[in-house]
Amino acid sequence: MTRRELEITDIRKIEEILEKGKVLRLGLVDEGMPYIVPMNYGFEMEDGRLTIYLHSGCKGYKLDVIRANPVCCFELECDVTPFEGEKPCQNGMAYSSVMGRGEIHIIEEPADKIRAMQILMKTQTGRDFDFTERELSAVAMLRIDVSEYTAKRRPHPLER
Repeated sequence: MTRRELEITDIRKIEEILEKGKVLRLGLVDEGMPYIVPMNYGFEMEDGRLTIYLHSGCKGYKLDVIRANPVCCFELECDVTPFEGEKPCQNGMAYSSVMGRGEIHIIEEPADKIRAMQILMKTQTGRDFDFTERELSAVAMLRIDVSEYTAKRRPHPLER
């Protein structure tokens, strides 16, 4: 990170960004070519260790890419607000964001799929849901074991 003054290291503030954001951009690599897909997500943070959960159809290009190469990256943001300045270089965007890298895995165990979907739905809606193994047989659940992440916030100039 080059703009260290924007860095967020407080875990609670990072969780607030993760709770507010609703769409994560998942970055994968297919035979040397980048592939990015926006996805809804869920997360859990335990002792500073971040795990992200995603859901998908049971087959398709994204899953083929994951099976071939589980290395991934991601980005999400919230509180995006453009601002203007008197000079062109004073225009910009206020935001909060989290970016990271890790390995993505397809969750196979039914109980783990249920737990992953419960976490995803809690993140997305703030509500608890119960699922059956049968209900989740029509979706693939994915888990990103995050190896590194950073967070930052660029405030609106009027907030400074």
